[in-house]
Amino acid sequence: MKYFDEVLHDGPVNHGYAQRFDVSRIIYRNKTDFQDLVIFETPHFGRVLALDGIIQTTERDEFAYHEMLAHVPLFAHGAPARVLIIGGGDGGVLREVLRHDIEKATMVEIDRTVVDLCREHMPSLSNGAFDDPRADLLIADGLKFVAETDETFDVIIIDSTDPVGPGEVLFSEAFYADCKKRLTTGGILVTQNGVPGFQGDEVTNSYRRLSTQFADVSFYLTVVPTYVGGFMALGWATDDAVLRTQTQADIAPRFAAAALETRYYTPAVHAAAFALPPFIAELLV
Repeated sequence: MKYFDEVLHDGPVNHGYAQRFDVSRIIYRNKTDFQDLVIFETPHFGRVLALDGIIQTTERDEFAYHEMLAHVPLFAHGAPARVLIIGGGDGGVLREVLRHDIEKATMVEIDRTVVDLCREHMPSLSNGAFDDPRADLLIADGLKFVAETDETFDVIIIDSTDPVGPGEVLFSEAFYADCKKRLTTGGILVTQNGVPGFQGDEVTNSYRRLSTQFADVSFYLTVVPTYVGGFMALGWATDDAVLRTQTQADIAPRFAAAALETRYYTPAVHAAAFALPPFIAELLV
């Protein structure tokens, strides 16, 4: 294979848009029990993971996604002890969560093969996180886990694929309702919510479904070059509206105390990420 063409946005509704990667070599390709998985090497982005033909992460720009999905809710909460990650088999979110002084990070991933192959072929993504004694990896259905567990969490992070295939159920109102039950008082739920320039319906649908469960629902933004289409929206849901309106000055002391070196996230970026351009804000209906 000389090229990899991602066609997530290809089709009449999105005007036939796609992105292409030069492929230096195929590292691995096969069908797991749940999806088609390929890891390939590129000249610019390093190693790339794709599932069912859709780019999931690359070594070059993963930090813009993983840092924002993890640090925004954890620093906004202020004192998280127990964190639940649904999905995230590449280990990037787990890596960033465990940089905080937490008691436990429970990660529920449906596809064991994603975890094993990313640990083997893209180890920088997890950077040893799976070996941290605070990490509890469960190979299970995230939908079923939140419906049945008695555990509660301060922050829940939904690091899912797009709402197709095995990730589709993680965008349902019933799933969000079960997540709400698993949150402690003042807890925060964040979600992967696509690129509004192409996937505006995802933002609107998630806003409506989350709003039936939480008092304060919005989105915050990051930019990941290989998630093409401009801003990426990350869903935000909590019952404490104050958490979303914290300023750079509120977040800065927590960030300084954590002594993290980051490549995208800062307290200033944190506060600014909640400012939505009108074309995104108008999707919240």
